[in-house]
Amino acid sequence: MNEATFPFTALVAQAPLQQALLLAAVDPALGGVLVSGPRGTAKSTTARALAELLPEGRFVTLPLGASEEQLIGTLDLEAVLRDGGVRFSPGLLAKAHQGVLYVDEVNLLPNSLVDQLLDVAGSGVNVIERDGISHRHDARFVLVGTMNPEEGELRPQLLDRFGLAVMLENCFDASVRQEIVKERLAFDMDPESFRARFADRQDAVALKLRHARAMLSSLTFDDAVHARVSSLCIAGHVDGLRADLVMLRAARALAAFEQAQTVSVEHVERVSESVLVHRRKEGKPPGARGEQGAHPQTDERTGDSDESTFGYMPPEPVDITRVKNVRPLSSKKS
Repeated sequence: MNEATFPFTALVAQAPLQQALLLAAVDPALGGVLVSGPRGTAKSTTARALAELLPEGRFVTLPLGASEEQLIGTLDLEAVLRDGGVRFSPGLLAKAHQGVLYVDEVNLLPNSLVDQLLDVAGSGVNVIERDGISHRHDARFVLVGTMNPEEGELRPQLLDRFGLAVMLENCFDASVRQEIVKERLAFDMDPESFRARFADRQDAVALKLRHARAMLSSLTFDDAVHARVSSLCIAGHVDGLRADLVMLRAARALAAFEQAQTVSVEHVERVSESVLVHRRKEGKPPGARGEQGAHPQTDERTGDSDESTFGYMPPEPVDITRVKNVRPLSSKKS
């Protein structure tokens, strides 16, 4: 990287975001990290700092107006007909392999592009198909999407497919703001000296990432971990089972990063907020009357359940006022 990068370990008051990004770096198959927050909350600085810790150090930015071909790459069909071989021109997904793919204002991208991004981020493979010709290549990267909620939201279907999410807010603690500003000024005035102060910490985190990736597949989940994941997801009223799977993988990534021998309930607790914050639903729990999947109505007198009466509302008493001296209508003879 040509331009000096602010060190990941020098970031101030960004612990939740740092943890989420590190988990995605340990296991990119988590599906990426969505970072929501106002302008000036160091979203891009943190993502760029993470890339420096990865083996390849790649940081690729997806422009807001990017086309599908720019993203996934192109196939030269004339070369297939002429030479009998596939000529592939790589797109941004291929260039981001083993690095970070940063998408600013992801909520303003066309839904089709976001869908493709999330597909590849989860699978680690990019497939290009044109007129019966296909090509595939590895595309294992950390997807970081950022957005400002004031500029629009993501569709719920796309929101759920981001593995982890962090909601940033403006800082109104004077002492923290001063510390952030002082560190940034020190970096801007002398980047090399500033980076030298954090070199040992940077090396230590990069080493932990490599070790965590190597041991990730050796960690398993016991019944206590499964039980806690299920209870947290049920309490969050989430749709489907994606949250359960992501929470297990995130807890495993955290255990691997900390070089723990087993995945514990504590690991689950520490990753749960980043898994649930964009999936959690407020209101009635699943199965409440009037919601999809609710149980049939039960007759209070007999205790019998009858699906045909589901949604039936008992009649309510209506006041009746007696009307006096009303003469009956009579037909007039012609």
